[in-house]
Amino acid sequence: MPQNLKIVYYVEPNAAALARRAAEFFVVEAERAVAARGVARIAISGGSTPKAAFRALAEQGEEWRERMPWQKLDLWWVDERCVPPNDADSNYRMTREALLDHVPLKPEQIHRMEGELEPDDAAARYEAELRKSFGPNGAGIPRFDVVQLGMGPDGHTASLFPHTEALRVTDRLVAANYVEAQDMWRVTLTRPVINAARQVFFLIEGAGKAMILNEVWEGPRDEERLPSQFIVPVDGILTLLLDQAAATLLPAPDAQGYGVLERTE
Repeated sequence: MPQNLKIVYYVEPNAAALARRAAEFFVVEAERAVAARGVARIAISGGSTPKAAFRALAEQGEEWRERMPWQKLDLWWVDERCVPPNDADSNYRMTREALLDHVPLKPEQIHRMEGELEPDDAAARYEAELRKSFGPNGAGIPRFDVVQLGMGPDGHTASLFPHTEALRVTDRLVAANYVEAQDMWRVTLTRPVINAARQVFFLIEGAGKAMILNEVWEGPRDEERLPSQFIVPVDGILTLLLDQAAATLLPAPDAQGYGVLERTE
């Protein structure tokens, strides 16, 4: 783990501008990955904010949709609720409706978590698929090109909720996690996998996230209570894409909406 974490953040004036910024971010990072390694492996999260970004990506025509190297993309999920894929709470269903139904991805490029299975079975099957897909280095920790995260009002990210078992899992790639506050099982990538990614970014909007965002990145360490503090990429750089409402309590960015925080881990 790096001694210093550099948090780079970009602030957009509103949710619509944030969705466009996120769509562009996905495209630029995918292009960079394909140029370097011939494939872009991207893991995404659910929620209303990514949904808007996926819609922007699907609808922006030549600006982004036509630039995205779809044929070289492998799409994965950071986490999933233990529900069938057609359930209203399914992250996969949201992504399918907002993005997958509108873009030229083949079934073999789409790696969904099977939330309809028993939680431990779903986690084991996803881990096996990760190891198989990432090839000769599958015995180690796979390195995604991009991992996109959200942050809940309780400081959780992925399905790493406060004081839950999956927070402490470091010997598996994927874990089943029971969230008592929701009386729900979930499946999630573990923090070693998230932190190994070449690019990790949070996509956060709304005034309701301002206080927790400030507490996570500028408050004291309390990772069991604020699991987002576990996210410390191995390269020492974390990116936040924010709207103005969410960024209210962070130090003001420059005139271009760019800011930097640094903290010692």
